[in-house]
Amino acid sequence: MNKLKLETYLKIFFFICLISIISAYFIEYKLGHQPCNLCLIERIPYLLGLGLIVINYIFAKNERFIILLLILIFTFSLIISLYHFGIEQSIFEESAICGLKGSDEVLSKEELLKQLNKKVISCKDVTFKIFGFSLTTINIILSFVIIITLTNIFKNYEKFKS
Repeated sequence: MNKLKLETYLKIFFFICLISIISAYFIEYKLGHQPCNLCLIERIPYLLGLGLIVINYIFAKNERFIILLLILIFTFSLIISLYHFGIEQSIFEESAICGLKGSDEVLSKEELLKQLNKKVISCKDVTFKIFGFSLTTINIILSFVIIITLTNIFKNYEKFKS
């Protein structure tokens, strides 16, 4: 396999990350489905993935290290998504993460009352599905496929590079 193959994979992962982020914001702001706190956390790996791939193209150094970082980032994504899926399926209880929203911004009694009156989105509630799957389930699948593919590339780096 030649270098084009590795570049092709990185471009595919870039577009997966980009489409995932754009879709999340579209679903939130255009379709009006408010995300829970875990949903917001699940966006972080995709933003980091975008940044790392851009850094890789700008500097074209330490490509193997970037791939390793992407594997670690999407492993984090998989773990968070599995935890979120467990909450959705009532395997796990909701944690404090699910109820905290901007708690560091509460400064006065009035602000506290505003926060209490706001509807907090539960991590158990699935407000949006695609083909019957929650976005968390789709994130589990995407993260798993990305991890497996990147691990294969990392192990056989010289084949993908040359």
